[in-house]
Amino acid sequence: MTAGVPYRLRCTLTFGDIYGQILIWMLVIFASLAAGLALMGASRPMFALVGVGLILVLSLPFLLFAFTTTLLNHIALEPGSPQG
Repeated sequence: MTAGVPYRLRCTLTFGDIYGQILIWMLVIFASLAAGLALMGASRPMFALVGVGLILVLSLPFLLFAFTTTLLNHIALEPGSPQG
């Protein structure tokens, strides 16, 4: 056993911390769907499907990176009380 101070893992993340990220990604999704519908109406269904898929595939890594970095920034190691 080590004689060090025990630590507690505490997460201080709230919904307000990621609310903006969710809204921006929803805006990206709706914009890509609107562009897809516009291309679908212009008799270009293949371009519409490729465009929507490309936007979703390219935006997902940025969303995951933003979520994970926000989560990691809100994890705190706090010294706990020593137990005897």
